[in-house]
Amino acid sequence: MTEIATPAQPDAIELKTGGLPDAKAKEAWHSQYGSTFARNVTDATLTPFLPDPDNASGAAVIVAPGGGFRTLSMENEGWEVAKALAERGIAAFVLKYRLNQTPADLEGFKRSMDEMFSNIENRPPRLGPAQMKDQLALQLQDSQAALALIRQRAKEWNVESDRIGMIGFSAGAMLTMTTTLVAEDADLAFIANIYGPISSTDVPDDAPPLFVALAADDPFFANDNFGLIESWHAAGKPVEFHFYEQGGHGFGMYPKETTSTGWFDAFLSWLKMHKMVN
Repeated sequence: MTEIATPAQPDAIELKTGGLPDAKAKEAWHSQYGSTFARNVTDATLTPFLPDPDNASGAAVIVAPGGGFRTLSMENEGWEVAKALAERGIAAFVLKYRLNQTPADLEGFKRSMDEMFSNIENRPPRLGPAQMKDQLALQLQDSQAALALIRQRAKEWNVESDRIGMIGFSAGAMLTMTTTLVAEDADLAFIANIYGPISSTDVPDDAPPLFVALAADDPFFANDNFGLIESWHAAGKPVEFHFYEQGGHGFGMYPKETTSTGWFDAFLSWLKMHKMVN
């Protein structure tokens, strides 16, 4: 990890969801794995990546990066994903949601992340939607504010309000699923869970089509069985699941010599099947 200056984000729109109560550490940024990360985010923002109007399909997607709610993989799981979607005619909006506080200094932050990763085998049972609603209350406010803003400015951004979806990575996938399952009036047109939890759940009557991608060697979620996929399928809701032999956790848009790198093309094909891409 290398400390870096906060990058320019001229298009970021403040969501004004109230800051982070009792925050002591200020937002900071660092570089890792050749990519850019944010931590100690106290004010949520939404950054639009809009397609050429002549190529716009009218569909839109909120992109929620991951990072264990302690950091955000803004480049690999945010900006790069949004740019690629915009190039295909989909309006993409990167959600920089509020995070749990970690030590302000980089060494202290690194220790806190190492401690989290060292306890993989002793992690507590997966929380259900009601518990996630409480635990992710602030982040849920951020995702709902993002949805409201996109719908409010839909005409300006060439977006059709009934064709807005959400894609999340790891912790961002948890937020995507929580938004889908418990947020009032979310009405998402489609959702994607990229290497997030896949435990079984109660599926709402208005559940949207679900796309899931996970690697078999993912240390966090590959041993959770396939309850989420089975739940969606049993409820008669559209679901597509890609279980890659290799890829680990956090592959995102990194170029890797594993078939997991093909998740984005598979996701695009799925969006085309659902008439979200021209």
